[in-house]
Amino acid sequence: MPLPDRFEDLEQLEDLMSQPSAALVQTLQKIEGDILVLGVGGKMGPTLARMAKRATPGRRVIGVARFSEPGLRERLDGYGVDCIEADLLSREALATLPDAPNVVFMAGRKFGSSGSEWLTWAMNAHVPALVAERWRSSRIVAFSTACVYPFADVHGPGAREEVPPTPPAGEYANSCVARERMFQHFSHRHGTAGRLIRLSYAIDMRYGVLHDLAQKLIARAPIDLAMGHANIIWQGEANDWTLRALAHCDTPTSPLNLSGPAISIREAAEGLAQRLGVEAVFIGREADTAWLIDCSRAFELFGPQQVTLARMLDWTADWTRRGMASLGKPTHFEARDGKY
Repeated sequence: MPLPDRFEDLEQLEDLMSQPSAALVQTLQKIEGDILVLGVGGKMGPTLARMAKRATPGRRVIGVARFSEPGLRERLDGYGVDCIEADLLSREALATLPDAPNVVFMAGRKFGSSGSEWLTWAMNAHVPALVAERWRSSRIVAFSTACVYPFADVHGPGAREEVPPTPPAGEYANSCVARERMFQHFSHRHGTAGRLIRLSYAIDMRYGVLHDLAQKLIARAPIDLAMGHANIIWQGEANDWTLRALAHCDTPTSPLNLSGPAISIREAAEGLAQRLGVEAVFIGREADTAWLIDCSRAFELFGPQQVTLARMLDWTADWTRRGMASLGKPTHFEARDGKY
C-alpha cells in the first residue's frame, strides 16, 4: 500500500494505522484460533484489533475493555471486532471471558501514577498475574515498555534484551518490571509461551513524541532537551510487528525490544520547525544518557521500518498546521525522574 503525502482526515489516518502487511497476513495464516485483545480501549488497541481483523477476516477477534470512550465500542463492532465490556481488575469478570489461543495484553496505567501509585501497581502487576493465570494455556504477547531498563549511553546502541530490568526512578517504571515478572512467573509455572513487547514511543498523529514537539513549536513554547534522544516507530508498524510476534513466542516468555532507531530530539524539533515555518527554542542540554533500546532483534524478525523519520515529520507538521485532532495526552518523554 503506497504511503500518502498527508492525511485528509481521522478516518484515513486510522485506516493506514490498521492496514496489515502482507507479512502479517501470511504469519496469521500459520496461527490457529481466535485473538483476544485485553485493554483494547487504549491508544493503540483499536487500530491493532482492527488490523488483526483485516489480516484474517474469517477469524474471531475479541476486544475487551471498559469502553469509557463514547462511540468506541460501536466503531469496533462496525469493523467486525467482537467487543466485551469487562473490568480486568475483577477475577470474576475474567472468568466469564472466552478462552482464546492467542492473547494480546495491552492494559496498563502510566499517566496519573503520581498520587495514585496504588492503582498503578494494581493495573501493572496484579492484573497481569490474574491474566497470566487465567489464560495460562494460551500464547500471550504482552505490552511492556523501554522504561524497565536503566538509562543507556546516547552514543551506544541502546539496551539489549539481555540488560537486567533496573529502571533508574519512578513508581511507574518499577511497576512495569513487576508486570513482566508476573508474566514470567506464570510462564515458568505453566509453560505458557509468550513475548514481552518492550515498546518505545509509537507515533500517531494525535499522540507521541513528534506530536508533543509540534504542539510546543506551534505554541512557541520552549522544548526541554533533558531527554535528548528517543526511539520512535510508526504506530501502524508497531501494531503489525506486535501481532506478528504471536508467531515468535518463547517458553518461558522472553522480552523483545520494539521501536525504530534512536532519534535526536533537537534534530527532530528543528526538522518540524522548518516544516512549520517557526523557530525552535530549546532549554537545558542533552544528557549523556537516555531511555534507549537496541531493536536489532526485532529488525531481524520483522525487517526494517518502512515509515521513515522524514515521512513522520512531514505528516506531523501537516497535521499540526491544520489544527487536526489531538488526544491531549503528552508523553512526558522529557521526564528523567520517572514521575507521570
